[in-house]
Amino acid sequence: MDDSAVGVLLGLACGDALGRPVEFQQSASIQQRHGPVMDMLANGTHGQPAGTITDDTEMALCVARSLADSGHFDPVDVADRFVEWYRSDPFDIGLLTSTVLRRLRDGDPWDEAGIDEWKHLPEGSNAGNGSVMRCAPYGIAFAGESDALVTASRASSVITHADPRCQWGCVILNGTLAGLLTGTDQPLASALDLAENGPAELQSACEAVQAIVEGSESPADLELANSGYVVTTLQAGLYHGLTAESAEGAIVDAVMLGGDTDTIAAVAGAVAGARFGASELPDRWLQAIDETAEIRELGQQLDTMEISLPESVVEKLSSGQFDLQA
Repeated sequence: MDDSAVGVLLGLACGDALGRPVEFQQSASIQQRHGPVMDMLANGTHGQPAGTITDDTEMALCVARSLADSGHFDPVDVADRFVEWYRSDPFDIGLLTSTVLRRLRDGDPWDEAGIDEWKHLPEGSNAGNGSVMRCAPYGIAFAGESDALVTASRASSVITHADPRCQWGCVILNGTLAGLLTGTDQPLASALDLAENGPAELQSACEAVQAIVEGSESPADLELANSGYVVTTLQAGLYHGLTAESAEGAIVDAVMLGGDTDTIAAVAGAVAGARFGASELPDRWLQAIDETAEIRELGQQLDTMEISLPESVVEKLSSGQFDLQA
């Protein structure tokens, strides 16, 4: 499983870095200016060097480092690492993430700040993809442990993105990754079983992808969106990650969808990395990303470590504290 586990994190980083320079551009504009984006580009959106990762990978690294350093899921430590990263003045950070991390920096508890912000947000700005983009380390750490995977995925999402679509979106992505890593015949179907209590809109979007994977529906029937909404991001990322013929193809096609390119491609890359393994990711991409060596080491650690889940986190989830209504 080692190559596939490492592939999850490196695939995420490759998708993030490949999509970063064309983020917010539409598909036709990207095609006209660059053709298929096959190589890491410099400048572009955010004006960074080729191979630069964004908040997607940086926050996933916060999660992975916390798991690897502590040997268990510690939401307080994860939140602290997010705040430390926030203090570094990142060039790319979502509005909700920034607002919540500011509150955490000022002393609000990890399990209250995100929920409180969510309660005051209008529909349309309350269910972004800012937690699903970073959650993949849990899919490695808790592969084969479905209850722990669900708990960690939901609790970690709540730190900044408490909306149930975000919580259960993380469960579906991590369940799919875990299924791929453990050789489950239908990893997305198994993940949907884990999220059977999740929002109907999220279930429907992912079931549409599953129907294509099974061959019962045609890809032409699926209209993919490229927004930062967690439901459409997850649908597009899963589709490209699960149906492409190569890891490179999955990531390139996700970038060419346009819109929120770095996050859609990061999700697709994590899934494709689990399917095909790190060895199938282009060397030219990996060489362009400064963090490749650390990401590889973290993937190996999470694959081999016994990661535990504190009873206090299980109790918070069991109490219904995170059972919000979209």
